[in-house]
Amino acid sequence: MQSSSDLFPVALISAELRGDLTEDVYRLKPNNSPDPSVELVLTRLGRFGQEAARGVPVVLVHGSFSNRRFWYSPKGLGLGPHLARAGFDVWIAEMRGHGLSPRNQQYRRNRVADYARYDLPAIAEFVREQSGQVPHWIGHSLGGTTLAAALGGQYLGEAEVASAALFGSQVSRVYWPLKMPPVAWGGRLLLKRFEVLSGSLFKRGPEDEPIGLALESLRWHGLFGRFGDAERDWWAGLADVRVPVLAVAAAGDLQDPLWACRKLVEQVPEPYRHFQRLAKEEGFSEDFDHIAMLVSKAAEREVWPLVTHWLAHQRLPDGARAAEGLAL
Repeated sequence: MQSSSDLFPVALISAELRGDLTEDVYRLKPNNSPDPSVELVLTRLGRFGQEAARGVPVVLVHGSFSNRRFWYSPKGLGLGPHLARAGFDVWIAEMRGHGLSPRNQQYRRNRVADYARYDLPAIAEFVREQSGQVPHWIGHSLGGTTLAAALGGQYLGEAEVASAALFGSQVSRVYWPLKMPPVAWGGRLLLKRFEVLSGSLFKRGPEDEPIGLALESLRWHGLFGRFGDAERDWWAGLADVRVPVLAVAAAGDLQDPLWACRKLVEQVPEPYRHFQRLAKEEGFSEDFDHIAMLVSKAAEREVWPLVTHWLAHQRLPDGARAAEGLAL
């Protein structure tokens, strides 16, 4: 099959009509990482009959134990279809071994470092080639953390990112036992016996995660750990970000607490950082949790319009209040 890109091999594996939406599914083979078997699948959503008038591109990146269905249900519901119907050119990424993206040969070794350094830049190149515009990015949980790593590592910059929105993403929650070297060593030895962490077994989601991610997280949270890899300090690198970054935290999120999400965005220079708390105290109907902040009827009514406004203006709407001390 002829490649759909001049950058690297890309196959259009399906083109379907889903009600009022068009769904094009691409398989990318970037050949830009140490594992040449990596293939990534992108789903592009648009409005039927409006294919020639696609709007501003937006890339959606799912979190751990998840896939494209977090953004786009089989019934055509979710933030992805909402944005497509609002006129945006929507691209939904599925990371290595998730959803339609096959597991690569070195799957068990996959890390955020690989996603940030190799995969997101390849996705950015392809989306920019196809749309002719620099895309906006939205990440949930680990997806947002990966975006932060790519920005802090300077793997993505102004040429690849028009703005970034991080929902429920943080790296500062402290796990005190991991600060004790014997516990960290024992945990590392135990984890190395496994290939994956099972999303179904641990009731975390429909997908598995490679053990490499867990080992990487252990290192981040260890006694002398940092958010980065052996080559770059992503945490420090966030101070050099020059694109608008929005962090959204939910008051009822016990997994990624509000204070930690705020701490992440505070690494971004003040002119570019924005913060929104989803809580009753801020005028929302509920204290959202980690999933309901984007996937719920209340989110459809109250959060999705906020996202649409952010993408159009790179600022929060006047009715949304940000936490004290952060720029709007």
